Amino acid sequence: MHSFLKSIGFGNIKKKKEIDTLLKDITEHPDRRLISEDKEGNVYAELCKDYGTSIGIAVRGEYNEDNVFEADYFYPYFLGNGISTLEKVDVEKHAEKESYAGVCDELKLGVTLIFYLQNVMEYMNKEKHTNLSEINTATTLSALSGFGKILLPMKKNEDRSTSDDKVSRERNQMIAAARDGDEEAIESLTLEDIDTYSMISRRIMYEDVLTIVNSYFMPYGIESDQYSILGEIQDFQIIENRLTLEKLYLLNINCNDLVFDVCINSKDLAGEPAIGRRFKGIIWMQGTIHYEM
Repeated sequence: MHSFLKSIGFGNIKKKKEIDTLLKDITEHPDRRLISEDKEGNVYAELCKDYGTSIGIAVRGEYNEDNVFEADYFYPYFLGNGISTLEKVDVEKHAEKESYAGVCDELKLGVTLIFYLQNVMEYMNKEKHTNLSEINTATTLSALSGFGKILLPMKKNEDRSTSDDKVSRERNQMIAAARDGDEEAIESLTLEDIDTYSMISRRIMYEDVLTIVNSYFMPYGIESDQYSILGEIQDFQIIENRLTLEKLYLLNINCNDLVFDVCINSKDLAGEPAIGRRFKGIIWMQGTIHYEM
């Protein structure tokens, strides 16, 4: 069973028989049927069924010679809103199945962002007929969370917020310069990291780390598209899974100035979300690439 099924409201499904019944219903009564053909002529399909606002399950597979759909694998999805990044995204195929990962050097994070590509069929169609390196793209990120907690916000004043925004912009510019080989920028970033480490080492002796660190975005475990995050809640809403009636939270998170949506089962969230409070949790990052001609 997919470990993030519970994130979209299927927390009570435990047995393979229950999964098989669910998948059979999706393949027989999909809300959307997306079909694409790769460069070798193999016909792939994705059958999707929605179970609430922006959430659902997609079954991917291919049609055989008798035009019968043969399922390969499935995954739960959550479709986010808005544009999270305009950075260039490279797409890499996973080795074991016909699924893909998006890879993006997002300056705001300081780490390479890797996410599970949602619109694979669109990507395959574009790749077959277009040179994707010449197309401008934008990416909508979203995430499923298996566990999280709500933290109180850090006390901030308006002048400090304005100063932090300026520092963040300048740091992003230095990171971009360092990525292009600017030795002065590399040295400045190294000295800044040393100063930050020194400051944290002093304050951690008498303060809790979550009163020092307002936001973070770090790889988690051995899965390349899973992260441990801490970010500020900008908006949220409560929805229900139409089939199981389980309550879900959709959180709009600002994490290191990267804005994306997170879906989490209410049973897996400790605390009450509110605008301005912080979300701390483990997420599986997904994303949709928008191609502009």
